[in-house]
Amino acid sequence: MYGEITKFRSDLGVGIIKSEDGRKYRFEQSAILNRRDDLEGVEVYFDANAIKAREVIVLAGSPWAAFGGVGL
Repeated sequence: MYGEITKFRSDLGVGIIKSEDGRKYRFEQSAILNRRDDLEGVEVYFDANAIKAREVIVLAGSPWAAFGGVGL
């Protein structure tokens, strides 16, 4: 499922993703498969389980970001 991170509290390690269909899902920082510092406003792909997002992949930035920021 595709969506956008609308809120992220780095001090707590939790945030909210708004999906394409308008539903909101909570997620924990540990659910992000590829790291990125500024998370608010970025597009993501994720799996949803009830009201919680898991296996979140950040889509914004370099295409290599999908592989965890692999440098060349």
